[in-house]
Amino acid sequence: MKEVLKDRILAIIGSGAMGSALIRGLLNSGAMSPNQIIATDIDPKRLEEAQKLGCQVTSDNRLAARQSHILLLAVKPQVMDEVLTELVPAVNPTQHLVISIAAGIPIAKIEKHLPEGTPIVRVMPNTPAQVLAGASALAPNRFVTREQREIAKAIFAASGIALEVEERYLDAVTAVSGSGPAYVCLFIEALADGGVRAGLPRTIALTLAAQTVLGTARMVLETGAHPGVLKDQVTSPAGTTIAALSVLESRAFRGAVIDAVFAAFQRARELSQG
Repeated sequence: MKEVLKDRILAIIGSGAMGSALIRGLLNSGAMSPNQIIATDIDPKRLEEAQKLGCQVTSDNRLAARQSHILLLAVKPQVMDEVLTELVPAVNPTQHLVISIAAGIPIAKIEKHLPEGTPIVRVMPNTPAQVLAGASALAPNRFVTREQREIAKAIFAASGIALEVEERYLDAVTAVSGSGPAYVCLFIEALADGGVRAGLPRTIALTLAAQTVLGTARMVLETGAHPGVLKDQVTSPAGTTIAALSVLESRAFRGAVIDAVFAAFQRARELSQG
């Protein structure tokens, strides 16, 4: 998949947390070299960080666009209109693939700003991309070619997994994997707090909790087994695990998580429609 990125120049418009994570993913995986990446930002410190990685840097978004084949928009949703208006004169539908990771900004809104026929891919990544364990969902518009689909997938696969979905699913994706790291961190914190209550030192409890979540997630992904099957493997009759699970079930743990995800989905849908 890395071959599709060969000789391509990527301009990352906005080098904040997610933009920087994607840069590191591309470089650490060897998917792109530093001279293939142009980073832009209004913050000189962010540009300095990108420059330390060997990337080209500039505060001129139009210049970056004219020198690139791929435009990755990693700016905050509230400044997207301003950035798109600035980029219009530099965007060429036959030259550029435009990728947006701005939450809540539908493809149709981006299309209204850019020249007719511009290939656009909307993506919902998540923060574990910072440690090359991200989960990204990609939705292309009708102008994106098969090769451009592969290019977009390769960019995000460098930092984890990348799946293509229809745009109508992206609000649900936001609720599951986009916001998901916050739910998981809350669970890890609670799991560690339980260990502390049982007498473990804080650092040991937190390390064990985090590693347990990491290892269990890998088991689900690598074995393909249903989580319920893996749960049953740990649950002995009249044992410690079933004692704990009965408490979680009595407190509606699963129902609370399901309701939380649906609340996030509804809010994501409101933002997209608003």
